[in-house]
Amino acid sequence: MTLKTLPGDPPLDITLRRSARARRFSLRVSQLDGRVTLSMPLRAPESEALDFARDKAAWIRRKLAESPRRQAVAPGGQVPFEGRRLTVLAAAIPAVSVDGDRLLVPRGGAHAGARVQAFLKLMARQRLQQASERHCARLGRRFRRITLRDTRSRWGSCTADGALMYSWRLIMAPPEVLDYVAAHEVAHLAEMNHSPAFWAVVAGLMPGYEPHRHWLRRHGSALHRIDFSG
Repeated sequence: MTLKTLPGDPPLDITLRRSARARRFSLRVSQLDGRVTLSMPLRAPESEALDFARDKAAWIRRKLAESPRRQAVAPGGQVPFEGRRLTVLAAAIPAVSVDGDRLLVPRGGAHAGARVQAFLKLMARQRLQQASERHCARLGRRFRRITLRDTRSRWGSCTADGALMYSWRLIMAPPEVLDYVAAHEVAHLAEMNHSPAFWAVVAGLMPGYEPHRHWLRRHGSALHRIDFSG
């Protein structure tokens, strides 16, 4: 993939993605983070792809304007943590910490968004490790390792050799939602599919999981719109 910028007001960052399945140029504007992706055939000239994007520039800007806005993390703003909205405040402390309904970040140094992101990743690893171990113990299975990523297309995955992957953004969801995703992925250690047998395993690990699955469908995209980059 290649990132290109088209001049204009505002400039447009476009990711060019070559695909063996693509037979023509196609554009996609993500509703999660506003990323613009132009899919193109393997042998198509890059210059033609950029000409196509220029012709569609007005459409791209209109789609971006219609997309939900990203929420920047900064002092005075709010960020969700375990289902609660905490107000971010700078304080004379050595490390990020939760104090009631406040998320305190050290004054000075790294940008507040970067500090908050590092804190959320640490908490996510702890919570997901605990949840995965608990569900594995109940199922009588073992996982190989846990990896955290910032994935847009899925909240978790499980490989055939027992490696679990989770989105660290789950720490912003209610604890029961995070626990459901852990149960879902651990269930794949027994059933590498989404058959009725698989969902029976999920229900055995977490009875009444359906509301938490639906919460992700309704509200998950909002977690992806929180911007820690500053």
